[in-house]
Amino acid sequence: MTLKIISPSRVIFEGEAESVTLPGALGSFTVLRNHASLISVLTSGKIDYRKPGGEEASVEIKGGLVDVDNNIVSVCVY
Repeated sequence: MTLKIISPSRVIFEGEAESVTLPGALGSFTVLRNHASLISVLTSGKIDYRKPGGEEASVEIKGGLVDVDNNIVSVCVY
């Protein structure tokens, strides 16, 4: 699936990911390929994602929104 993490000032990450774990308002949740469509508010915390090949990375955020649709995970953070 494609992961896009953007802030008002720059694109933080754009590329392929096998999984993404996000700090949702009701608790952390993980998105995998073919996940159901959703829109969620994000709270302060960490976005963890795994790239193809197993490399893991993370991004600290203060909050934001995520839109999951058709294997595209679009995250707007601040």
